[in-house]
Amino acid sequence: MSDVTEASVRAECRAWLEANWDAERGLIEWRNMLVDSGWGAPHWPSAWHGRDLPVGLVPVVEEEFKRIGAIGVAKVGIRVLAAATILVHGSDYLKGKFLRRSLTGEDAWCQLFSEPGSGSDAAGAVTRADLKGNQWVVNGQKVWTSGAQKADYGLLLARTDWDVTKHAGLSYFIIDIHQPGVTVQPLKQMNGHATFNQVFMTDAVVPPENLMGRVGQGWAVTTTTLMHERRGADGLRTWAMGSDKPGRAYAEEREEIAVSLAPYKWYPNRAGRVDLVMQRAKETGRIDDPVVRQEIARLMIMAKSSEWTARRARTRQEQGGPQGPEGSLGKLASSHIARAAARVHTLMSGANALLTGDDGVLNGTIAEILVSVPAGSIAGGTDEIQRNIISERVLEMPREVSVDTGRPFRDVPRNIVG
Repeated sequence: MSDVTEASVRAECRAWLEANWDAERGLIEWRNMLVDSGWGAPHWPSAWHGRDLPVGLVPVVEEEFKRIGAIGVAKVGIRVLAAATILVHGSDYLKGKFLRRSLTGEDAWCQLFSEPGSGSDAAGAVTRADLKGNQWVVNGQKVWTSGAQKADYGLLLARTDWDVTKHAGLSYFIIDIHQPGVTVQPLKQMNGHATFNQVFMTDAVVPPENLMGRVGQGWAVTTTTLMHERRGADGLRTWAMGSDKPGRAYAEEREEIAVSLAPYKWYPNRAGRVDLVMQRAKETGRIDDPVVRQEIARLMIMAKSSEWTARRARTRQEQGGPQGPEGSLGKLASSHIARAAARVHTLMSGANALLTGDDGVLNGTIAEILVSVPAGSIAGGTDEIQRNIISERVLEMPREVSVDTGRPFRDVPRNIVG
């Protein structure tokens, strides 16, 4: 669309919003109108609810939504990863069945990758999917599954061939979580929350049309999902907040966000809460301590550098560049920043940082930061995994020697659980 300009996009989007936005509409009704118009995901193909706009013009559309106060399509939860993956790898059937409902927010999703014996090594999955008759039958266990207790569908990585190499024997499916044979059990965390779950699948079924890509191409599809997931740790992610304006659509959006994010309300604390550091430094008087000041300066430099790196990656994406290993740089940086922030909070609060509840600093917020920060180095791929990706794809270093290279997966030594 070489004839499209910023001015023309702005004018057309503004005119459509002024003619159609009504805060008293139901949220789903409004989002279906957005999907039909293409303004909800304007960079998507016009055949699939978009307008074929360059990614670089999306901020123009977002500015017009913000100007008038209009609510956009659903962008909370794993549904964003599901939509991004389906858009790239899904068949027309899958796109037709799931993309609209991902934008309207009518379906909730979870990601079924990690297993008890293969966490960050997702390619080591032993959950199996066997083709029996005209359907796939799934048996196995997944763990650390965010939001599974609320999910309608799961993005499932399963092994379909044990006689080829590890990565070649995987396939990627969309599985119905509500069916018999799927059991979800919440996991209690040391910070008191229960965001994650174990998911057991016993003779659960997946219709053949719910295969994403082809049999044996599961790792390529998984890589797309993971690259988008790691973008979420690039330092530019904002915590979803609903508007306090009156109107049915606003009220329904506030309820949607509250329900979707309830299990994740501790996530800002696992990032270290850099935003609280200067406030705490002044409250405690430690702003005048030269040692503390040095640690604060070190933290702020890291945080700002990470933000700039993320902005460069975002600009590249807006210019039409594909998702790349930049997400791993942001993910690894976020872990270092979170640990540095926890150290600064501890220096400023001393032993009181360990107090929880009403007796604790900021009603226990600092204590929750300390026990939540380690999660950032594990979730979404450990720091070690990110370093491997950076060394190979950014620094172009040779791959490490692997015991599973060239061997059928059934012959590869692996962790035994149970």
